[in-house]
Amino acid sequence: MIETYEELASTSGTLLERLAAGEAVAEGHWVIANRQTSGRGRQGRTWFDGRGNFMGSTFVASHAGDPPLGTLALAIGLAVREAVLKHLLAGREVLLKWPNDLLVGGAKLSGILLEGARGGVVVGIGVNLAAAPELPDRPTISLAALGGHPDRDAFAQDLAVAVDQEVERWRTFGLEPLIRRWVAAAHPIGTPLRAGEGAEVTEGTFAGLAADGALQLRLADGSLRAIHAGEINLSNRS
Repeated sequence: MIETYEELASTSGTLLERLAAGEAVAEGHWVIANRQTSGRGRQGRTWFDGRGNFMGSTFVASHAGDPPLGTLALAIGLAVREAVLKHLLAGREVLLKWPNDLLVGGAKLSGILLEGARGGVVVGIGVNLAAAPELPDRPTISLAALGGHPDRDAFAQDLAVAVDQEVERWRTFGLEPLIRRWVAAAHPIGTPLRAGEGAEVTEGTFAGLAADGALQLRLADGSLRAIHAGEINLSNRS
């Protein structure tokens, strides 16, 4: 089921409040909004709420035997990419950046935030369908700027189906095929990356994912460092 609102403070906040109050929220239930007044992204950032873009959240329940919930971020990234490809002109390359950002030509197309909730995880997703924000620290892009003419409601339907499919694969087949598929959809091995922010920055190159889904960063001395959390960006170094 997809609930659509003209305006909400936050689609994820709405689901988190319902779950905290003990309301039964079915897995796969979506809340989307035409406008968010307090949308949020990773690292406490505010999420851009341009009209015509996709802003929505869903709930994924936690079951005994599931892979670690943190690895769900990889599956959601694949799902968003699958939905985007249905609304993008043929020939455009959409690449994943760990754990689940979508990049086109190095510019960010989407943002995903997973937040722990009662009984599972609330997944918040924003995709620049019609317009992209201007950010001081990274390039951004929209599907419309790439020549697409995405309809928000049609995209929402495609995304809901893709998320259902990826969550089922994640539960049924585990991490090994998920990681293999994720790496195949990511920027190439050897891509320069920067982990961390400010004074705590580590430079290296993309060396795939570890068996637990952590980012593998190859350092200048040839050693590998596993990154389990934090900000990852493409590096400008050659």
